[in-house]
Amino acid sequence: MPKVEIKLNLSSLDGIRREIMDAALETMAAVKGEVVTAQVVPFNDGTLEGSMGAIDQAVHEGEIVTSLCVGDTPYARRLYHHPEYDFQKVNNPNTPGNGIKKGNANAQGKWMEPWLPGGEHESFIPETFENRLDARLKK
Repeated sequence: MPKVEIKLNLSSLDGIRREIMDAALETMAAVKGEVVTAQVVPFNDGTLEGSMGAIDQAVHEGEIVTSLCVGDTPYARRLYHHPEYDFQKVNNPNTPGNGIKKGNANAQGKWMEPWLPGGEHESFIPETFENRLDARLKK
């Protein structure tokens, strides 16, 4: 039986791991931009939207976990988990060309749901990550 010897270049593997982590951070920033542009976060004076967006990255049980905070206050968590609330829809200015009619017609609780599995934009996160990682690995 022939012998096979495999030598791993650990510094190359570390470089790939760094690129994966950076692509994940870029993806979370892109998700935040999509959520803000879609104007699904209830908006009065910007406090709630401003509380969204702390991007964190950690290694948990050997896995890289990258997360986007959807609101870091009790107020944000309460609004997020109660889509039945009647959110005012007048203060979030529309971005020209985003296809949203006058007013924040999309204000809602659980504003991240469209980007999660089963949501309308569920392919955004994996496709964005794939594109960002592909671009980084081609450098």
